[in-house]
Amino acid sequence: MKIEVKRTAFNETNTLGEMSIDGVHFCYTVEDKVRDYNNDGDLDDKGEEKVYGETAIPKGEYKVILSMSNRFKRILPEVLNVKGFAGIRIHNGNTALDSHGCLIVGYKLLNDGVAESRKATEDLVKKLTGVKDITIYIA
Repeated sequence: MKIEVKRTAFNETNTLGEMSIDGVHFCYTVEDKVRDYNNDGDLDDKGEEKVYGETAIPKGEYKVILSMSNRFKRILPEVLNVKGFAGIRIHNGNTALDSHGCLIVGYKLLNDGVAESRKATEDLVKKLTGVKDITIYIA
C-alpha cells in the first residue's frame, strides 16, 4: 500500500497537504513548518536545522507500520527511519501545534489545519490494519 502526502500550502507555522492512498484521495494533512528549504530530502544544509517539535518530516519515502503509541496509548501508524526524528506518528489533532513533528490527518481542510481528525485517524488505522507493506511518500 502506498500513501502519498502532497504538500500544498506553506507558511511560517504550518504546512497543509492532501493524503492519498494508492492514488485515491483519502484526507487532508497539517504538519509543522517545512525546513528542508532546497527540497532535497534532508536537513543537512545551512539554514535547514531541525527545530525540535516544530519541523516537518523531510521530503522522501519511508516505511510505515502500525504500532502501539506510548503517548496516545493506542495503535497508530508510525513513520520509520526519518533521519533526525523519532516516534513519528500519523494521528489526530487540528493544527501544527498538535503535530510535534508528526502528520495530523482530517477530513476537512481549514485555513490553519484540519477538522474531523479523530474519524480520519480511526479510518486510516482500519485501512492499514493487516497490510504488511506500507510506504509513505512525502512530496
